[in-house]
Amino acid sequence: MLICALIEVAVLLALAVVICWDKGISSWVGNFTGIFDRPVVKELDLSGINSSNAVLMDAKSGKVIGEIDGKEAIYPASMTKIMTAIVAIESLDSLEKEITLTNEMFEGLYEQNATQAGFQPGETVKAIDLLYGVMLPSGAECCIALADEIAGSEAAFVEKMNKKADRLGMKTTNFCDTTGLHDPDHYSSAYDIAVLMRYALHNTTFREIIEAPYHSTPSTNIHPDGITYYSTMFKNLNDPSVTGGRILGGKTGYTGEAGHCLASFAEIGGREYILVTAGAPADTTGIPHIQDAQTIYNRLGTAAGTN
Repeated sequence: MLICALIEVAVLLALAVVICWDKGISSWVGNFTGIFDRPVVKELDLSGINSSNAVLMDAKSGKVIGEIDGKEAIYPASMTKIMTAIVAIESLDSLEKEITLTNEMFEGLYEQNATQAGFQPGETVKAIDLLYGVMLPSGAECCIALADEIAGSEAAFVEKMNKKADRLGMKTTNFCDTTGLHDPDHYSSAYDIAVLMRYALHNTTFREIIEAPYHSTPSTNIHPDGITYYSTMFKNLNDPSVTGGRILGGKTGYTGEAGHCLASFAEIGGREYILVTAGAPADTTGIPHIQDAQTIYNRLGTAAGTN
């Protein structure tokens, strides 16, 4: 009898781990084991880039190996949507849940020139397709739809975002919306966004989404052929290869106040790194933030290869 009881307890514990793995436990385990790990490159000079703020973090250990005013407050623009996505993923009971977008969800988005994925009022969309819409084309309507469905309003969902930021130790962060549209009281830091990205990457659904160069939705009641949208990072990144590895994924952001921003991650020499840059001024290329990522990851790959 005792053996049977022990077996039942072991099975229940295993099931609990499986169910909770994508709800944050995997991140806790990764963070704990990473404490004892040392990055191959201990320090890297980040000077000479377009961005005014930057943090390069070893993803496994969480150690910062390079930074430029990394803990200074910045406007995160659409890097905000990393938090929107991970909170939504952890809150949804089913990624297949169907959500109908309403006219109210679009209020103010056109006036603020918010980027949208292409859905329309009255359209019924699966939650997983809205999540891809948040992260790849940076669709504001997808953010609002998920927030309303999960928390009843955007304001209530933002409370969940700020609670998550507090739990993650994001000390220089305050969210006012789910989209990153400019608000003077909506701010973060390159370091805080790197901490957030490190946490989110432990979630397999989030990782699958952010690593995708594009996503095609199934047929909907308004788009019978579905919608195909593309990653705002990958469509401007001709070649993800860098010295010793490749850029795996990222979330761009831009407002006039924030400048060009990018939270990305790459595998170099078999090890993952997170790079967050912000405050790159607009230039003739239109992609100074992506150029910065290529510059830093190439520099990192060279340094890793000589150690």
